[in-house]
Amino acid sequence: MPAPAPVSSPTPPPKILAAFEAARGFMPVHEGLALYAAAVEAGALGLPLLEIGTYCGRSTLLLAAAAEQAGTVVVTVDHHRGSEEQQEGWEYHDPDLVDPGAGLMDTLPFFRSALHRAELEERVIAVVGRSPQVARVWGDGRFGLVFIDGGHTDEHATGDYEGWAPRVAGGGLLVIHDVFPDPAEGGQAPYRIYRRALASGAFTEVSATDTLRVLRRTGDREADPTDDRTDGPTADRTEAGPPGAP
Repeated sequence: MPAPAPVSSPTPPPKILAAFEAARGFMPVHEGLALYAAAVEAGALGLPLLEIGTYCGRSTLLLAAAAEQAGTVVVTVDHHRGSEEQQEGWEYHDPDLVDPGAGLMDTLPFFRSALHRAELEERVIAVVGRSPQVARVWGDGRFGLVFIDGGHTDEHATGDYEGWAPRVAGGGLLVIHDVFPDPAEGGQAPYRIYRRALASGAFTEVSATDTLRVLRRTGDREADPTDDRTDGPTADRTEAGPPGAP
């Protein structure tokens, strides 16, 4: 008997992939494809998907395309003023994203433009605000997928984890971007929340694609955001690495 053909991962429509590549942002294509595959799988739960750290909408497009296929929506949260490393004088600052009237970063118009061009506006609910503040008033709604790609200080990564990881539904996925096990390669805050999720007993790792980690909610108990970290003390600091937004 011939060997069964390998199961291929789902890929976004060519139009969506082209829009992803054209949008401002930092996620490479191979990680984007892994995110899309995770979103398609999570969409089968019939629950909304959540993104923390919208920036200009690059990864939002992939989540929205998966949500459209599943008949659900994406909620994406960002204050749209840029994270620390995107401010003037820092490595990832883009002067084109500064609102000349306010003198501050404003990625919201670029995000809306990317959604419009991809014809995905009806699949996205954009929440403009800081992640922990939004989490405090959100209520008890669960998500099929929570994608954490926000700020890269311990304060912001921890706030994102504590605010949203407990809202991953059973069987749902927690996806964390910019996980660098080696401190020489990038900031450690996303890595620490990744380790914390595993140590909570509520998540098991499904896949790793470069710096993108996909975890499944499998534990019998809630992910406890008050569990002690397992990787030593953390500091409230900005660390090197590709940026997101808190």
